[in-house]
Amino acid sequence: MSQLSLQELESHLWKSADILRGSVDSSDYKNYIFGLLFLKRLSDVFEERRQELVTEHGEEIGHMLADDPDQYQFFVPVSARWGEVRKHADDIGSAINVAFEALENENRTLEGVLTPIDFNRKEVLTDSVLQRLLQHFSLLDLRNANLSEPDMLGRAYEYLIKMFADDAGKKGGEFYTPSKVVELIVKLIKPQEGMRVYDPTCGSGGMLIQSVDYVKEHNGNPKSLSLYGQEKNLGTWSIAKMNLLLHNLPDHTIVKGDTIREPKLVEDGEIMMFDRVIANPPFSLKEWGREEAENDPYGRFQYGIPPKNAGDYAFIQHMIASLKAEGKAGIVMPHGVLFRGGAEGNIRQGLLEADFLEAVVGLPSNLFYGTGIPACVLIFNRNKAAERAGTVLFIAAEDKYQEGKNQNTLRDEDIAKIVATFDAYVDVEKYARVVTLDEIKDNDYNLNITRYIDKSEEEEKVDIESVIVELSELEGKQAKIKAKLNGYLRELGLGEV
Repeated sequence: MSQLSLQELESHLWKSADILRGSVDSSDYKNYIFGLLFLKRLSDVFEERRQELVTEHGEEIGHMLADDPDQYQFFVPVSARWGEVRKHADDIGSAINVAFEALENENRTLEGVLTPIDFNRKEVLTDSVLQRLLQHFSLLDLRNANLSEPDMLGRAYEYLIKMFADDAGKKGGEFYTPSKVVELIVKLIKPQEGMRVYDPTCGSGGMLIQSVDYVKEHNGNPKSLSLYGQEKNLGTWSIAKMNLLLHNLPDHTIVKGDTIREPKLVEDGEIMMFDRVIANPPFSLKEWGREEAENDPYGRFQYGIPPKNAGDYAFIQHMIASLKAEGKAGIVMPHGVLFRGGAEGNIRQGLLEADFLEAVVGLPSNLFYGTGIPACVLIFNRNKAAERAGTVLFIAAEDKYQEGKNQNTLRDEDIAKIVATFDAYVDVEKYARVVTLDEIKDNDYNLNITRYIDKSEEEEKVDIESVIVELSELEGKQAKIKAKLNGYLRELGLGEV
């Protein structure tokens, strides 16, 4: 019997959304489908491991070991096993909730991950709908032995996250950053094995996972990365936890809470420090926590308090405060942070004078869910190379993209060009320019890309002499045509023109 392919798995999972369609809002599909996928996966792997123990050690010892939680990554109690859940013909939602609670009680790393998903909503999730959903998932064999590639569950989960972000429209931007944008930032900040990587607004965890993929692709040990994140939305936090676990990344720390108002990643009363920080914070967030920032116990806002109606520089300063002495950060931001004045202008000036900003990359418009505005990537570096000190590289990549029906995307060649330009740190005509801090100061610390890169096309110079010759030739041709026409007119007894 052939193993399950990634394409088959993705197709099967997406069809599960059809079962829910009409019962619940599309933005809620992900919670139920992710929850059942996770439950089925854990149950199948548990049964697979249970059988292995019996096969390896014989019936008597094997069955004793099979009841020992220490023999499993996740121990699945009886009430949470798929076969047990399938026995219920009514009150199915309640049985699933019980299974989730039992899993959390048995496995500390799952605490709070599954119980926020409430299947006991009989007004929308009838027993009939849940029966169909369970039957659909029962067709999947998610044991390790049946998967055609080791990271298949994680990749299928990423596929679903993207599809649900597409389906949820504007809401999708709250938990998912387009994969190609994440790939670009990861390739710019280049995480390496042994590093601590942190996303303070981690959404579904895609930036942390791509950091692991980058290390893997560069022959590093991905297990040596320490992954950290904080996420305010409880449902999204739950997705991030499941995402990392399905990617076989159990050694992570993703905490719940508001990063600005209540940063949870703290060591000895100080903000925890990281080698790489990567994030796509909410653009120009209103009510971001100005009151708390004014009395911040961690001293994160030394360059100034941002205005109440735009929290962009609160996130930027938090991330810079979270960087180790040689740390780098890659941050997605709206263009407004480059030129807005007032308190934001003062903060920008302070960051520039501290020489933390290494690059500004202008991105195409309509790349993100929920907003068509163009954004930029800011690269901060607490330890810039000597030859880069006192300068900022501007890259104008706004017109390099693949146009889409609903959304534009960065192509592989677009990402490669940006990364190669950043790595070389040199001028490229109408595309990139290394600018000194003195010049930026002369521009009142305005970082608007068009101030430093002229992309206007030069008007073609007109050769007056050749134009006169061309006009003369045209007049000669016109005279010949006119004489010929008048000849025809005279033959017909008509007057000349």
